[in-house]
Amino acid sequence: MTRGAYLLNLGRVPYREAWDLQRSLAAAVSQGAIPDTVLLLEHPPVVTLGRRTEEGELHVPEGAEVEIVETDRGGKSTYHGPGQLVCYPILDLTRHGQDVKRYCRDLEEALIRTLAAVGVDATRIEGLTGIWVDGPIPRKIASIGVHITKWITTHGYALNVDLDTAPFTEWITACGLADASFTTIARELGLPVSVDEVRPHAAAALEEVFGLGFDDLPADKGAGLWPQPIHEQLTAKPTGATSSGAAQGIEQVAASR
Repeated sequence: MTRGAYLLNLGRVPYREAWDLQRSLAAAVSQGAIPDTVLLLEHPPVVTLGRRTEEGELHVPEGAEVEIVETDRGGKSTYHGPGQLVCYPILDLTRHGQDVKRYCRDLEEALIRTLAAVGVDATRIEGLTGIWVDGPIPRKIASIGVHITKWITTHGYALNVDLDTAPFTEWITACGLADASFTTIARELGLPVSVDEVRPHAAAALEEVFGLGFDDLPADKGAGLWPQPIHEQLTAKPTGATSSGAAQGIEQVAASR
């Protein structure tokens, strides 16, 4: 069965603004005011620290133009920047199995399908977190880190489309993996790829895996979320779309994968 949901295709959004928006959406989804809602966006350069970040993971050089934010998601440190597609699903898991491990596996499956649609063969690798392109030296192409409160999800995944991967190793020990190699869709295909080219494939994969049908968020009506810094951007440009909602349970944090 397909459930209606909202999809917000946003541009480049500062991390803290996107986090505020997630929390507003999560409150609205938990109260049944709006259906499941998914954000697709990019961030300016930012290093985020998950709840399992350890001392020594952060080694950002002095003068680097990057924000550093402590978050409530699971996992360790990671990097976001332009050229990376970030997906924040705000879902009510009472409608999707009420199983944190299953939810993370479903996000992984959505990533694998998204990458397959653009011609990149990616997979899970036993013992390693995230999604990888296999080979003699496995290359990490996407990370997952989520937060779940009363079965409502926030945070999500970051997919490397076309960006410099040096910050993953030079600025941090990304995801706590000291010897990891990182890659992008563009590098694997050997040609430039824009985030906008990948968005439709990401949305389609989420619809398939989670049984959603996306629709436009009625930003002009506010849906109980406004005012927020992001509101001007939403009302100025058409967005994409989808629907579903309820709440129960205890706070859970899933490790970055």
